[in-house]
Amino acid sequence: MRILIIEDEGKAAAFLHKGLTESGFIADVAENGEDGLFKVLSLDYDLVILDAMLPRKDGWTVLAQMRQQHRSMPVLFLTARDAVSDRVKGLELGADDYLVKPYAFTELLARVRALLRRRGERQPEVLQIADLRLDLVGHRANRGDARLELAPKEFALLSLLSRRQGEVLSRLVIAEQVWDMNFDSDSNVVDVAVRRLRRKVDDPFAVKLIHTVRGMGYVLEAR
Repeated sequence: MRILIIEDEGKAAAFLHKGLTESGFIADVAENGEDGLFKVLSLDYDLVILDAMLPRKDGWTVLAQMRQQHRSMPVLFLTARDAVSDRVKGLELGADDYLVKPYAFTELLARVRALLRRRGERQPEVLQIADLRLDLVGHRANRGDARLELAPKEFALLSLLSRRQGEVLSRLVIAEQVWDMNFDSDSNVVDVAVRRLRRKVDDPFAVKLIHTVRGMGYVLEAR
């Protein structure tokens, strides 16, 4: 699941990005309304978290133009303004839910998951591939009865490969979605990370799950 955060307060955006990433989502950030609208219209997101008070285009304008362009993903509206008229305005423009600042991250996360369930695209909580079991909510991974001790980026990489099992993922896709970076062809960050992950996920076990597809990337599948 990919979520766009449109929030101009740096600390608030970083807090949301960290919390959502640690909860198993892929999160992008836009710091103003114009950039946020451009991302919404250019990329496929499962949900948008939208602040009301933004530079260059306010949240209401962004929301109205999203809906005019038939972008139908759920929108969770965030604002420090708690007047009924403001809430009604956001909902009438097409917001799916409304949260007033300050808020607890646990409540925001519950609302995000509820909106995704309502859309019929519930995020799976547990993935199973052969004897690999991945608990996306509890951030636990096991092969059979053996617990895998994974660093946060290792878990994020394994989650990405597992969610898209059987699909060859390029180094570019992996770099963008796990490290939120533009991939440099001279960089070996992805290859190094995959090697480290294999030492924990594959090396101690007879059945190998992470495979290299020469010239293309990596795939996770039981062969």
